[in-house]
Amino acid sequence: MGIGMEEKILVTGGAGFIGTHTVLQLLKQGFKVSIIDNLDNSVEEAIHRLRKLVGPQLSQNVEFHLGDIRNEKDLEKLFSQTKFGAVIHFAGLKAVGESVAHPMRYFDNNLVGSITLYKVMAKYNCKKLVFSSSATVYGQPDKVPCVENFELTAMNPYGRTKLFLEEIARDLQKADSEWRIILLRYFNPVGAHESGMLGEDPKGIPNNLMPYITQVAVGRLPELNVYGHDYPTHDGSAIRDYIHVMDLADGHVVALEKLLEHKDIGCVAYNLGTGHGTSVLEMVAAFEKASGKKIPIKLCPRRPGDATAVYASTEKAGKELGWKAKYGVDEMCRDQWKWASQNPWGYQPKPK
Repeated sequence: MGIGMEEKILVTGGAGFIGTHTVLQLLKQGFKVSIIDNLDNSVEEAIHRLRKLVGPQLSQNVEFHLGDIRNEKDLEKLFSQTKFGAVIHFAGLKAVGESVAHPMRYFDNNLVGSITLYKVMAKYNCKKLVFSSSATVYGQPDKVPCVENFELTAMNPYGRTKLFLEEIARDLQKADSEWRIILLRYFNPVGAHESGMLGEDPKGIPNNLMPYITQVAVGRLPELNVYGHDYPTHDGSAIRDYIHVMDLADGHVVALEKLLEHKDIGCVAYNLGTGHGTSVLEMVAAFEKASGKKIPIKLCPRRPGDATAVYASTEKAGKELGWKAKYGVDEMCRDQWKWASQNPWGYQPKPK
C-alpha cells in the first residue's frame, strides 16, 4: 500500500469532473480522502456513484463536506478536526467565455478562494499542495509543443487566475521553504470512467468540446458549434491536446506521492497532456466512429481568446514523475460515449 495508508488528503472541488476521477484513484491507492465542494458546478450524486464504484470497504475512506473555500470558517472546521498530509486543490470556475463576461466572479472564486485556503493550510502547518493549473498559462504559444519553461502569459480572465495562482504559489514557497508545491498544467481533459458511472456533467450549456458533442449525440442539443474554421491548420479547426481524465487522475496520484516522499521539491510545474495535437474536426470524427452517431456541425467564427494550436511537451512529467498518458483519442471517445449513452442527462434524471 505504500505511503497512502496513514495520510489523509483534502481534495477541494472533489465532486467535480476531474476531482471525482482523482479521488477514485486515490482511494484505490490506499489514501484516505476528505472532499470539500460547494456544488457550484457539481452534484452530490457523483460522490454516491464514486462510493458505489470503490465498494463498501474503500468508501469508508472518503468523507464529503459541503463547504466553500472562500469561507474561512468552512476550512477552519475541517483543519481543526483533521490533520491533512496534503491538499489537492481543484476548486474553481473554469469556463473561458464566462470569465470574459464575468471576470469578478472568477477572481472571487479562483483567487480569493485559493488565498483563503493557503492561509488556513499554513496556519495548520499543512504545506504540501498539488494545484490544478492549466495550459491556458501558455496563452497563444509562439511554438508548440509547450514546454514548462516557456514564458507564461494568459489571454483571458480564467487563464489569468491560473497564472496569478501559479505566481502566488511560487512566491509562497520562496518565502517559506517548508512549502512543497506541484503545479499540474492540464491540457484538455475528456473521456470518463470506463464503467460509465462517472463523467463530466456541466451545468447549463457546456463550454468544452466533448460534453457539447455528447449532448448533441444524445439529442439534448441540435448541433455542434465549431468555433473557428479558418485557423492555419490542416483542416481549419483549432488543435488541442486532449487527455483522458483517468490519465489525468493518475498524474495527480504520482504528483502527490512525490510531494510526500521528497523534501526538496520547491515549487515545480508539470504538463499533463498526451503530447499530440488533435483538431476539433478530427475529434468530432473520432466521436462519430465511437458512437455510431452523426454529429451535425455549424461552423462559427473564432472565439476571442482562443489559440490556434496548443499541445504539451510531456518529457518532464515522464522523467521526473514517471508518468505518461496511456489512452488515445479512440479510448477517450469510447468512454465518453459510454458515460453519455448511460447518462444522457448527466447525473440527473431526465427532466419531466
